[in-house]
Amino acid sequence: MSVEVLVLGCGSSAGTPAIGCKCSTCTSPDIRNRRTRASAVFRTAGLSFLIDTGPDLRTQALREGLTQVDAVLYTHPHADHLNGIDDLRAFCYLNKAPLPIFGNEFMMRDVATRFHYTTLPPGQWWDKPVLLPTPVDGPFSHRGVVITPIPVLHGRWPIYGYRIGNAAYITDVSEIPEESYALLDGLELLLLDCLRNEPHYTHFGVEQSIASAKRIGARRTVFIHMTHELEYQALSERLPDGIEVAYDGMRLNSG
Repeated sequence: MSVEVLVLGCGSSAGTPAIGCKCSTCTSPDIRNRRTRASAVFRTAGLSFLIDTGPDLRTQALREGLTQVDAVLYTHPHADHLNGIDDLRAFCYLNKAPLPIFGNEFMMRDVATRFHYTTLPPGQWWDKPVLLPTPVDGPFSHRGVVITPIPVLHGRWPIYGYRIGNAAYITDVSEIPEESYALLDGLELLLLDCLRNEPHYTHFGVEQSIASAKRIGARRTVFIHMTHELEYQALSERLPDGIEVAYDGMRLNSG
């Protein structure tokens, strides 16, 4: 199954440029160093799966002309991955239909608690998101497309990456459990967390990301969720063949 991937954002929680920073990355004229918060769209079989709803979702959707979202796959409930949830109302309004969202039990419970109004029935004007939260704990199918959650650790939090066909997305990872590597066999395309030069207690650093990418062995690996510590060209020059640096608006194909 061929999958088209659109990188909506490849930045960390602060984005790049970071507010008030004058470093070489934040002041770079290279547009590939301008990073909104991490999110992507996986497209296959005529469906569009949005991964996470960061606070830049509206800007990203307008920039890329995104008008179709058929389901949302949530990795975890940190603000930079969830707090753009209100912007899902636009997609509900366009379709006049509720929008399915998926994640682990912890993730769905967080949405229901913090954003309870998104789980209410639609009103006359579709002026709020109308979401259908569904907890998942293993591979599932949505409208004929099989989606495999990839359990990983974000510090002490158990969160999900996702695989669709031969493409996968893993953000905010500090450890990939042994059993999850088997779920990543045979990948053509992998989008993988790479926060900064040094490891972080909740994220891979550059060398960890490279080592994991080599072990997984996807034909093409693209690093995401980067802070301003990582300048696009400088990081690109350090990476081995088959591994590259994402940028906002990057379009990829796993086929």
